[in-house]
Amino acid sequence: MSVNLNNQVAIAEKHSTVATSHYKIVIVGGGTAGLTVASQLSRKLNSKEIAIIEPSRKHYYQPLWTLVGGGEVSKESTERNEADYIPKGNTWIEDAVTEFYPEENYLLTHDGKRIIYDFLIVAPGIQIDWDKIKGLKESLGKDGVGSNYSYQYVDKTWENIKNFAGGTAIFTQPPPPFKCGGAPQKIMYLADDYFRKSGVREKTKVIYTSAAAVSFQVKKYANTLDKVIARKGIETKYRHNLIEIKSETKEAVFENLDTKEKLTLHYDMIHVTPPQSSPNFIKRSPLANPDGWVDVDKQTLRHNRYPNVFSLGDASSLPTSKTGAAIRKQAPVLVKNLLSAIQGKPLTAIYSGYTSCPLVTGYGRLVMAEFDYDLKSEETFPFDQSKERLSMYLVKKYLLPQVYWHGMLKGRM
Repeated sequence: MSVNLNNQVAIAEKHSTVATSHYKIVIVGGGTAGLTVASQLSRKLNSKEIAIIEPSRKHYYQPLWTLVGGGEVSKESTERNEADYIPKGNTWIEDAVTEFYPEENYLLTHDGKRIIYDFLIVAPGIQIDWDKIKGLKESLGKDGVGSNYSYQYVDKTWENIKNFAGGTAIFTQPPPPFKCGGAPQKIMYLADDYFRKSGVREKTKVIYTSAAAVSFQVKKYANTLDKVIARKGIETKYRHNLIEIKSETKEAVFENLDTKEKLTLHYDMIHVTPPQSSPNFIKRSPLANPDGWVDVDKQTLRHNRYPNVFSLGDASSLPTSKTGAAIRKQAPVLVKNLLSAIQGKPLTAIYSGYTSCPLVTGYGRLVMAEFDYDLKSEETFPFDQSKERLSMYLVKKYLLPQVYWHGMLKGRM
């Protein structure tokens, strides 16, 4: 009895902390989704009624990390100060959320703050689970092991490619979910190009190991990628998932997802796309569905159980590829529906599931994949985007970063 009483007292003290504040709208996450929505809402509401909870002081344009790994741009060019993109008037709470209490309309933070809200937007992004591959965390950035999914190590990918003298180069793709469905392949195609340019491709075996059964989930674009793979002479091992890195012997251990048999491959360099999942504080919260994602209606983006809660971006349960382009289409739907909810009106804006994967197939070549929930093409340009094009590569390298920094994050689109 005394233990239970002590627990109750501790919980009561925690929840009655004096560090309490109240906002009309609280946004959890100051990444792509959180800032885009905050900027759009600030153009329509009193910006002082909005708070953003985000612990990081830096903001990154991660889609360019493929080109950082390929030696095309510097990683520093992808970094900005978070403070420069918090909308004027919004309160930035530089803290991390630990617990949600949606029945009572408040949450708790790591620093002991109790934040009360009228409406909540949950957009903390996705979690990188380095520890789920045995030996990966210890070997990352050393002896040919790299990953474009870390700002700290993304330039190591370029070092590995640039200094590669021949041998076996492996590129991995885990089971979904992970950021951008085509990202694990893009760096492989750039590496293949560079190996040819540096004269080592003839003494190199390039292996693509993927947990998927096909090169891409949309057949129109998969047809092109299959031709690229064949043209480049890349060896594929589908339905194989990386489970261990043995850095001492330079071996990678894979599991066949159908037979459960193990396959060990030697590597001289390996680019790893790490497993990813919903952030732990989301998984254990009342907001999560059984798979750990914020449980929202896939069309309206409103929570299926808590009508004053909305979510978008990588942490949401929306069944589409997790990309910044998807957020660009999700944000205006969420904003319109949230404003309707505030006014007590029906939600009429509908998200189609649109997403985009700019599939780099080499230096100066890109397939601009755009599709919806039904895996049907939803293309922007008046030509067949399944073809490799220099123009689309230039769009990715030069235009999309400007759209991101000066358009999306500023609420202009």
